[in-house]
Amino acid sequence: MNANTTAGSPLGRDTAYPAQYDASLLYPIPRAAARAELGLAGDALPFVGFDRWQAFELSWLDARGKPHVATATLRVPAGSPNLVESKSLKLYLNSFNASRFDNADAVRARIEADLSQAAGAPVEMAFGLPAMTAEAGADSIDGLDIAIDHYGPPDAALLSADAGDIVEETLSSALLKSNCPVTGQPDWADVTIAYRGPRIDRAGLLRYLVGFRDHAEFHEQCVERIFIDLLARCAPQTLSVEARYTRRGGLDINPWRATPGHSAPAPQRTLRQ
Repeated sequence: MNANTTAGSPLGRDTAYPAQYDASLLYPIPRAAARAELGLAGDALPFVGFDRWQAFELSWLDARGKPHVATATLRVPAGSPNLVESKSLKLYLNSFNASRFDNADAVRARIEADLSQAAGAPVEMAFGLPAMTAEAGADSIDGLDIAIDHYGPPDAALLSADAGDIVEETLSSALLKSNCPVTGQPDWADVTIAYRGPRIDRAGLLRYLVGFRDHAEFHEQCVERIFIDLLARCAPQTLSVEARYTRRGGLDINPWRATPGHSAPAPQRTLRQ
């Protein structure tokens, strides 16, 4: 594993289809370097949270060789020292396709153990996916009639809030787009921001979010950047940021970061997932 890059990962490379179960396919990436760019160091993080992965393509053979198929939800704690590169996770899950396991519980236990080892912290897995629901209780800012001419890098100076107007509200946007830092491929997401504190200027927030459009960063890092920038520029008393990215390679990633004590968002899938 390279400490700061994806130089040793399968991302952006031609890779052979795995013939047998192989935990070595997992490629962990330390979170520390990207967090250092945000002024974060050590274990004292200003947020709690997790990365919820939704896997749509999981299969294995039972003890008699009969295939089984399933979906799964994975939860990687935000406090883990590593994130797991997505293509490596796809290849790892594909390595179960031609491998025999006694039962589904053995598959779940194997995946939890391997991902916990890669992430450096306990990873939870459950079979099945959250229900697909429309975002409830959030005000979309996408209909604002504004001009935008900046598409990256994201500019935190666009964020502001009215300290004389304290509110509690949830805002959403379906216009978040960033790019893979290795392949340059686009990543699309719906983002939900729930907060209590000075009223955030919606036009500035939308311009800021659109500023990720030409920005290259992993999903988890984008969400942490949004959280840190909002915390610094708008001074909310409580803050929750969740992005629900669309599927790629049978996987989607849903990072969530929040101030300590904030309730976790209900597991759900958007209509785009």
